Amino acid sequence: MYPALAVADALVARGHPRPSIRFVGARRGLEATAVPAAGYTVELLPGRGLQRSIRPRAIVANLGAVVGLVSAFVGALRLIGRYRPGVVLGVGGYASFPCLAAARFRRIPVVVHEQNAAPGLANRWAVRLGARAAVSLPGTALRGAEVTGNPVRGAVLAVRRTPESSPPLIAVVGGSLGARRLNDAALELYDCWRDRADVSIRHVAGPRGYDGCRERLGRLRLATDVLCYEIVRYEDDMPGLYARAAVLVARAGAVTCAEVAVTGTPVVLVPLPNAPDDHQTRNAEALVDAGAAILLPDAELDGARLARELDALLAPPAHGGLTRLDDMSRAARTVGRPDAADRVADLVEEAARDA
Repeated sequence: MYPALAVADALVARGHPRPSIRFVGARRGLEATAVPAAGYTVELLPGRGLQRSIRPRAIVANLGAVVGLVSAFVGALRLIGRYRPGVVLGVGGYASFPCLAAARFRRIPVVVHEQNAAPGLANRWAVRLGARAAVSLPGTALRGAEVTGNPVRGAVLAVRRTPESSPPLIAVVGGSLGARRLNDAALELYDCWRDRADVSIRHVAGPRGYDGCRERLGRLRLATDVLCYEIVRYEDDMPGLYARAAVLVARAGAVTCAEVAVTGTPVVLVPLPNAPDDHQTRNAEALVDAGAAILLPDAELDGARLARELDALLAPPAHGGLTRLDDMSRAARTVGRPDAADRVADLVEEAARDA
């Protein structure tokens, strides 16, 4: 959702009236709240994603998903007929495909943006239907795609890093909902580092795991502990956290990878192991290859391993000069694309003009 909002803001900055930009999304998605909060109108359609499994429960769920998809397509046809857009931009996911298909059915130009290194099913089908494609990373397998980078929010682009050093701050963030493996590892890290005053941790547990993590932390804590360890349900100020953190520990989602790149935030990436086409590992590898990130496989993640990786990153340089975190920060900025929103906006405007 956030890359889509970044492109919308870029279009408004070019003089397109805000009411002329309409979002279409899923009733079950983040867009129901995030889009109105950003000052745009959103139309919500039914539907949910398909499960990649042949188990009976998944088959039943997928039958319901197909019914929802058909209903969403009919709803999208009505919306396209009512508003007659000059162009439709899709940002991937099951929620985008009904509107993309309806737009092509009505012969309206379509642009899709693929955030991940491995393109999703909706964007692959949209390109087969004639959509123009923009991608975040070179080598993404979409025919005729232009590499634009992944758009990020203006508040993230404005970050100027001033990492805390007394003590350095480690941020563990599992995404908007949280990640159980990262939560477990963060609490195990507390157990390893409870006697340390030379580092601090901000643990963003996510709404699903927060209560359990709080209870577990309460059981772990001893009166003699000195580690500064803060646990929160949700991070309301990610730009501020990028500015303050010496290093981030996170999943390798497309938005996270784009944001750490443009802000120059060193990161330990733990790709989600069951992500479709293992796209999170491929996202992470783009940063690892540039020297901007450490890849830690999910199966190898625990508190002790995380402690070793972080200690190596926090160690002072052997012969003076830049620290390893300084090197990673500089490397991250070499792969960041702060102009990504404008480059996608260029494609959107071109598609509308060429129609």
